[in-house]
Order: sequence, then C-alpha cells, then structure tokens
Amino acid sequence: MSKKIIVFGSKGLVGSSVTRLLKNSDYEIIASSRNHTNLFLFDEVKKLIEENKPDLIINAAAKVGGILANDTQRSDFLLENLKININILEAIIPFPEIGIINLGSSCIYPLDAKNPIKESSFMGGELEPTNSPYAMAKLTAIELGRSLKTQYGHKIINLMPTNLYGPNDNFDHVTSHVIPGLISRMHKAHKENQKVFKIWGSGNPLREFLYVDDLSSCIKFIIENKIPVDLINVGSGEEISILNLSKKIQEIIGFEGDLIFDTNKPDGNPRKFLDSTVINNLGWKSEVNLDTGLELTYKWFLKNI
Repeated sequence: MSKKIIVFGSKGLVGSSVTRLLKNSDYEIIASSRNHTNLFLFDEVKKLIEENKPDLIINAAAKVGGILANDTQRSDFLLENLKININILEAIIPFPEIGIINLGSSCIYPLDAKNPIKESSFMGGELEPTNSPYAMAKLTAIELGRSLKTQYGHKIINLMPTNLYGPNDNFDHVTSHVIPGLISRMHKAHKENQKVFKIWGSGNPLREFLYVDDLSSCIKFIIENKIPVDLINVGSGEEISILNLSKKIQEIIGFEGDLIFDTNKPDGNPRKFLDSTVINNLGWKSEVNLDTGLELTYKWFLKNI
C-alpha cells in the first residue's frame, strides 16, 4: 500500500518539484496550494489533516524572497511564516503517527558560522541581519517540532537546503532570489539591447546553489530510508562567487553588455557553504551541476514566463 502524503506549498518551487517526482513514484499525493487550503487559518489546516489522515506531511509552504524583500518586509516574513508553521505543527498534535519533513533554510545558521557550515552550528550565534525575521520563523518551527517529538512522540525531520533555484521559482525583478532575479533582469536587458547590467553588491560573496529537483530526490531518499537525525543540511558541494555566477548566466542568455556592481547595496553574508557530509554519508548526493541547472532553468523561463 502506497504512502499518503500531503504536500503543503505544492505550487511553489520545491512543492511543485517534489509533487511531480512523488506522483511518478506511486505515492498518493494530496497537493495543497494556497488556492486549496489557507494555511493562515488553523481550522482549515486541521480539517485537511483530519479528513485525509496522511502518513506524511511535506511542509514546503513559505513566504520567501531575496535580500531586498526580506529586509523591507521584515514583519511580513516573520508573521506569515510563523503562522504557516505553527498551524501545521499544532494541527498534528493529536496524530503522532504522522511524520513531517519540514523545509528549513540555511539562513538559520549564525552569520559567523565556520564554513563549511555543520548542523552543529545550529543556534550558535547571531543571525545575518537582512533576513533574520525569516530565519527566526524557521528556527521556531524547528524548536516547536522538537518539542512535539519530546512531548508527544512525533517524528519530524528538518532539512536545511542551500540556495535553491529551478522551474516555478519567483522571477520577479524585485522580490526574487539571486538566480531567478539575475535571469529575469538580464533576459530583459538582452532583449532591449542594453549596454550595461547592474548587479546588487560587490560580486565577491561566495554562495552554494542547489537545483530544486536535487532537493526533491533528497526528500524521496529520506522517505524511503531510516534517518537517524532530525536536522540535515542539503547542499550541492559547489560554491561560486556572485561575479562568476553572473558571468555564467550572461553566457547562457547571450547578453553582450557590461556587468557592473552597485557596491552601495549590501552583500549579505560573505560566504555560505553547507557541510553536507551527514546526508552524503547516508547515501544521497546532488546530481545536477550548476551549469546544467542554469541551462534547464533558463529553458523553463523562456517557455513559461
């Protein structure tokens, strides 16, 4: 008998990818999007869980965005993500047999965490200030999940993916993360034959990126294997500067103008690179390299945006 799985956030970047993968693997998927269930309303979340009694919940629902959005909508990021996570976790209290895979974020780690960042860095210092409200909401979800496990016996696994990208990402020019933002804005500059393309910050920060289908394959791996820990980093093992990332995207798009960097804008964390030794030793590794992932993402963008 196949497992019944509720995927919250099923239309988003992660949710759409993992829903597609699991549906092709004979799992019974209940895909819940914002048009299906209002996660800000506890009674709706509770009703969905009570009526379906899933074996597992994948919580991929969140309000997400880049540095600008996080820094200018601070209370929105904190309140909305707190409501989503608290409602889901409170609704499963009567059902300790329901497992949860909770999608966290590498932003939960301290600003001064030693790279590569290990899971043991959790709660080890001050957060990066531009996205600390979002990080606090994710930290609260982890701590509440651990409290449910201690008090009621729930099994909750928290995945801390590195920077994600891929199909169904947010390609808005203002609120997006770095890769979709660069793709959408540089595509526009290319079509308009602009001579200069401005990039936020110095270009020096080092970042790690993970193609979203790799995260989905990791989630499937976790569903199908016994996992002895509840906090797991998921990274690609590749890091790159924002400058070199921009050059890769420039080559894929064919933009022939000059790249310039606005050093009056913040860089954020100078380096963020996850130590994914735990999940790698359990048997999962990333398969899609950055060049391939960028090509696939741009092809999807051209067809869908």
